[in-house]
Amino acid sequence: MPKPKFGFYWCSSCGGCEEAIVDLNEKILDVAEQVDIVFWPCAMDFKYSDVRSLQKNEITAVFINGAIRSSEQVEMAKLLREKSQFVISFGACSQLGGIPGLANFWDRQSIFESSYGSKCPSIDNPENIRPQIHSQVAEGELDLPAFHNTVKSLDQVIEVDYYIPGCSPAPYLTMQAIEAILSGKLPAKGSVLAPDVALCNQCSRKDSKPEKLTIGKVERISLVSADPERCFLDQGIICMGPVTRAGCTNDGEGRCIRVNMPCRGCYGPPSEVLDVGAKMTSALATIIGLQNEENAREEDIQKILDQIVDPAGTFYRFSLPVSLLRRKFI
Repeated sequence: MPKPKFGFYWCSSCGGCEEAIVDLNEKILDVAEQVDIVFWPCAMDFKYSDVRSLQKNEITAVFINGAIRSSEQVEMAKLLREKSQFVISFGACSQLGGIPGLANFWDRQSIFESSYGSKCPSIDNPENIRPQIHSQVAEGELDLPAFHNTVKSLDQVIEVDYYIPGCSPAPYLTMQAIEAILSGKLPAKGSVLAPDVALCNQCSRKDSKPEKLTIGKVERISLVSADPERCFLDQGIICMGPVTRAGCTNDGEGRCIRVNMPCRGCYGPPSEVLDVGAKMTSALATIIGLQNEENAREEDIQKILDQIVDPAGTFYRFSLPVSLLRRKFI
């Protein structure tokens, strides 16, 4: 009986999700014994033509990481959807738009200007040359992928069957997903293959959080010495744990929390949270207080708000493309 066929593809991301596959360590050998990897251009010499030659649904499962930024990525996502029985959105960038999705606070023109124009101090480009989709060179015509105006999550381009969250996904979640596919014991289509509970509920510091949490000053983790036993929010440090799905470790403890860093929100929201940024803003509004709220002046309130550096980048660090905002219209 032929082995199931797996594929892996990398769109707009840092490459950490490719490393997450390698992070399976010796278990990757077990996977290799059970499946045929028919497409993994990051690790092996595969061509796009190899995928085009496959029959419809011939690939059992393909893991696609990274956001969708270019025409090439759209083309490959659609091709892999056609050739695969299951498409797994792998990692925060694929699921939510991730860090590349923060580019939606700008547009294509402003990004090109900051990269190739006068606003980029390291570029000497007096002729104002920009990348062109089609160019004529000595060897013939050169084609480059079109750079889209908006970064999208994978499921905004193709239908996705399952999601594995994280920046990058925890190896145990990846292995559980592979085992579920091979055994046929998969949850409902569209499921996020991680615990559907907020990280705060499993945090080892939750007992240190007071019943009525109130903070009068917002601190930056880089400028204070955080108590490793105490709730970050109780210390005035913004932690995305209340609006972020658990699962970054298989024992319930957050990976960042474990090394005394607040949660950044890379595992995305649990199912009851519609918009991460809006939910976190609402949560903070209930705990940021003043000594005398009844007589609070507008400038006092603004002073506290000004302590939140880069609120959009903090609250929508991983999720802007799938948020209610989606992007800034310039």
